[in-house]
Amino acid sequence: MSTATRMLETYPADLGGVDRDKLGGCIEACIECAQACTACADACLSEEMVAELIKCIRTDLDCADICASTGNVLSRHTEYDANVTRAALESCRTVCGACADECEKHADMHEHCRICAEVCRRCERACAALLAAM
Repeated sequence: MSTATRMLETYPADLGGVDRDKLGGCIEACIECAQACTACADACLSEEMVAELIKCIRTDLDCADICASTGNVLSRHTEYDANVTRAALESCRTVCGACADECEKHADMHEHCRICAEVCRRCERACAALLAAM
């Protein structure tokens, strides 16, 4: 069981019928994606062909920021606002898809891009699953 799910189980109030496993999985996916995108951007900066990776770096950093923010929003439940949560999830799903698309263009040459693309797709699916459950 993930730390996020364990923490959700300790929340003293009702979560408004949100599936705790999907919520916990999405929080974990967002946090993991933020880390992978940050690491991928850093690895891209160390590549000899860095000029060809500028869009990848930018997309990685945007995705890392939005995933971290979404993970934080999903971790807060007091005075919950479903509209804010949905907007964050939609944004996260969109940027994860864009980042995965960009990283997949470089995946054959850079292992860090391949891994990042996989993690982004996983986060994209987790956001979609949570949105569908809301």
